Amino acid sequence: MGYVDGVICAVANERKAEYLAYAQKFGQLCKEFGATSVVECWGDIVPEGTLTSFPLAVKAEAGETVVFSWIHWPSKAVHEEAWAKLMQHPLMDSNTNPMPFDGKRMIFGSFDVISHIS
Repeated sequence: MGYVDGVICAVANERKAEYLAYAQKFGQLCKEFGATSVVECWGDIVPEGTLTSFPLAVKAEAGETVVFSWIHWPSKAVHEEAWAKLMQHPLMDSNTNPMPFDGKRMIFGSFDVISHIS
């Protein structure tokens, strides 16, 4: 069934185009290194919670939108091999190619797919 990396972050609304350009470059690299798909989602209906919510989790500020993304890999082994390559790629050098959002507020994780209904 595969393996998935999931990411949630907050992006300043005025940086949406810059974020998308960065995400598309990153997504193409993931595809080159074996990902089956990369999905980027710009928040539309993302309610603010009082105890938990996407905006609270990433400490979204006024003028920011929550972004939800995932990368599907055919297996954990492909994922691990790809990440080793990605970490060496110049796109990942934050000194020369900074992310267009605050990476300290990003939430990410890797998951075994246990069900997929399509």
